[in-house]
Amino acid sequence: MYKILRKEVLSPTLKLFEIEAPKVAKKCQAGQFIILRIDEKGERIPLTIADFDREKGTITLIFAEVGKSTQQLGQMEAGNSLLDFIGPLGRPSEIEKYGRVVCIGAGVGIAPVFPITRALKEAGNEVIGIAGARTKELLFWLDEFKAQCDEFHICTDDGSLGEKGFVSDVLKKIIDEKGKIDYIIAIGPIPAMKAVCALTKPLGIKTFVSMNSIMVDGTGMCGACRVTVGNETKFTCVDGPEFDGHLVDFDEAMRRGEQFKDEEQRALAAGSCGGGCGCH
Repeated sequence: MYKILRKEVLSPTLKLFEIEAPKVAKKCQAGQFIILRIDEKGERIPLTIADFDREKGTITLIFAEVGKSTQQLGQMEAGNSLLDFIGPLGRPSEIEKYGRVVCIGAGVGIAPVFPITRALKEAGNEVIGIAGARTKELLFWLDEFKAQCDEFHICTDDGSLGEKGFVSDVLKKIIDEKGKIDYIIAIGPIPAMKAVCALTKPLGIKTFVSMNSIMVDGTGMCGACRVTVGNETKFTCVDGPEFDGHLVDFDEAMRRGEQFKDEEQRALAAGSCGGGCGCH
């Protein structure tokens, strides 16, 4: 059993859990993820690692309550325990000294981009950070994110905090002002990542994205998490979760991500989930 040591409510639908998982904390690296299960009847929920503390033996997760399983997870409290907590899974981020890098977190994507930003800063890069969301209530960890950056920007779709606009709008201004950008990592909703890549591809700026696809077993055996990258089928759980954004078929990924919407709604209405429906 894996105990929840701390719970923080970041917004009505965003929750933070600090989990006691020393073996995972000892080995995980920026960009990797875990799969958890609440109980024996629970769905396997993949979540990218937002932070880790090797000395304390803890993993920090931030998630949005989207479907039945994440709503059930969000109702748990500090002191409760999870049945399964598997990881670290996936390939770590490519951390090198690139030069000038831009780290973009859109919405819940702020959480997984945080440890990557920290690692890139520790590697000696000049780091520019962008945090964006639909509205200010959905922004979090701004001070923590900013502390890892040489330059930091905030934007919201409605202009309630920072610049009004999308993360891709802010990125365009930075590129116009700075000129040379050596590397970009963008994590967030598919439309946001797609817009970033549409901007950087003609400019030849190396851009990586993290794909949060439908996932079941997390070992590459079931094929549920497949994405098309450079006209090849890749499995997010073992080949990713990060891929060259200029090669990702975002439209296909978006269609696949919506294929279980009906099942999700039925699970919410029934108050239970049979598992494997992608309703996380």
